[in-house]
Amino acid sequence: MFISGFTIVRNAIRYDYPVVEAITSILPVCNEVVVAVGQSDDQTLELIKEIGSPKIRIIETEWSMQLREGGRVLAVETDKALQAISPQADWAFYIQADEILHEEYAQVVVNAMRKYQNDPDVEGLLFKYLHFYGSYDFVGDSRRWYRNEVRIIRPGKGITSYRDAQGFRINGKRLKVKPSGATIYHYGWVKPPEKQQAKQQNFHKLWHSDDWVAQNIKQAEGFEYSSIDSLALFKGTHPQVMRPRVETQNWKFDFDPTHKNFGLKSWLLWRFEKLTGIRIGEYRNYRLI
Repeated sequence: MFISGFTIVRNAIRYDYPVVEAITSILPVCNEVVVAVGQSDDQTLELIKEIGSPKIRIIETEWSMQLREGGRVLAVETDKALQAISPQADWAFYIQADEILHEEYAQVVVNAMRKYQNDPDVEGLLFKYLHFYGSYDFVGDSRRWYRNEVRIIRPGKGITSYRDAQGFRINGKRLKVKPSGATIYHYGWVKPPEKQQAKQQNFHKLWHSDDWVAQNIKQAEGFEYSSIDSLALFKGTHPQVMRPRVETQNWKFDFDPTHKNFGLKSWLLWRFEKLTGIRIGEYRNYRLI
């Protein structure tokens, strides 16, 4: 069984993406990892090269800022990385630059890929998600956070990245997937407030015009993490590759998990989900089979 990992990255240092940790987290389960490095304003290319793994294959790309609508440029870049994987790949493992696979799930993922390797009906594997927010101590637990997404796909079936690269489609149709049994740890909302603010101002340019960003994204020295609806305390362990970052966090964020910034309707939906595990009206970019 041959496993190809793939990812995209640009300006990782400038916006404090844990991309080295992301790539390192999937290396043990992959035979190769293709990294599409976009032309950057920092030393991102050198950062990736310094990982030093013979499994890593770098392709250099240039992001088209003409593809702003809906974050389309992210899907285009993701497809470039996907198209560069080995033709012998049985599975392709996509990891974003702020996502980490916990080492406790490495064998779980391998077992799932092996289990469905010869089942052509299975087009991908679904992962649960933990979204960290504000600091490494809190995770988002409201309906604003997606609970599941496809991160392993079967290459060679015409599968392409969808919309802003959150998921995948095949000829416009949702993928037929099985659960992987694993969880992705998403750290995109944990970084120093000044880095988060800079990221937000830049990231929205992948969806909107400069005028829209100027009018809708406030100028500030640091991101205001406190304007969040609901968080829960994280009670597990962080992936080994992330622990140096966790131990050197140099900003303070406090939040009372019992406090909920909900209207009545949102609170009722949130409470129902906590009691039943069912999210009413949940968007699913996949077909669970």
